[in-house]
Amino acid sequence: MIKKYKDIIVVNGEHNIDEESNNSLFICVISHTETSEIPGITAAGANKDLIKYTPVADAEFLYYGKCNCINGIPATPDGKPTPAIITKTMLNIGNIPFIVVDAGVKVKPDIPMVSFDLKSGYNISKGIAMESKEVEKAYRYGLIIGKQLSKSNDLIILGESIPGGTTTALGVMLSLGVDAENKISSSMSKNPHNLKNTIVRQSMKDNNITFGSLKDKPFDAISLLGDPMIPSVTGIAQGAIEYGGKVMLAGGTQMCAILSILKSLNVKTNNISIGTTKYILNDQTADFKNLVLSIDNNVGIFVVDLHLIESTKQGLKAFANGFVKEGVGAGGVSIATMIKQKGKINGKILLKYIEREYEKNIEEKLYIKPN
Repeated sequence: MIKKYKDIIVVNGEHNIDEESNNSLFICVISHTETSEIPGITAAGANKDLIKYTPVADAEFLYYGKCNCINGIPATPDGKPTPAIITKTMLNIGNIPFIVVDAGVKVKPDIPMVSFDLKSGYNISKGIAMESKEVEKAYRYGLIIGKQLSKSNDLIILGESIPGGTTTALGVMLSLGVDAENKISSSMSKNPHNLKNTIVRQSMKDNNITFGSLKDKPFDAISLLGDPMIPSVTGIAQGAIEYGGKVMLAGGTQMCAILSILKSLNVKTNNISIGTTKYILNDQTADFKNLVLSIDNNVGIFVVDLHLIESTKQGLKAFANGFVKEGVGAGGVSIATMIKQKGKINGKILLKYIEREYEKNIEEKLYIKPN
């Protein structure tokens, strides 16, 4: 039983994950929405011009432990790192293969990857989010990839890197009739709910959308209020599920938008789980658990405790104190790694590995003095 792993919290639906599935694959979908360029929306990027490099830097970091697209590494000046540092550590420990899917980034990473040949998403405060043909293509390509990859992998773990994605996720969920206002998380410790709500409400008004009015038109919801990551991940998930595979949506409230679309498309969710970090579950500025259950009270919810609050590294401890909290599939990949090791490692052991990765790739390169 999965419950024997004390640092994996089963919040709901224990049956939605197979403990014996050792043959897993992580897919990181990177994308961009110009909504992220609205001041105050995201903590990603030191300024507006750097935001477009965030998903690219994350992808390059997973492969190289460094970035080729920018001078430096994906971390704030005071050493708060991208969650990709957790993901990279877990992929190495669990020996889990991964691929990166380009779903509309503005800058192309220097890595081997699968490209969906999509445009970046538009700013929803200025017009539509995506052209309808782009939504259809992202979804169609996702279906194909999900089906093919599930032929050789028991569990598909789906993560994302797209700054500003919680705002577009909010818009999609509200248009589908999911009461998500003031329930979505943020990459910042002070969750800018008022800003996000204002942006989404105005966009809905401009597009003549009311709460739940697109319940049966999920692709219209994405086109008007979403971003390119959403249809891409939705397609991959559905393709894998329809071929008989299991899917873990690795992330926080953005994955609730994916789940809401899958439900709207009448996709069976008995083989879907959401895997995230304790810091998303405990986020007092959001309501992750009840948001998931309001969409589907049967879906599996698994949460990992990586004991980052106990870290000697202030940059890592920041995750437990509200900075970023999740991203790049960190929680889901950590859960898959722990399960694959069959109880040989726990969150405290994993923390030591994460700290070593932090020392090597953050402290040494930013010259941060250890505590």
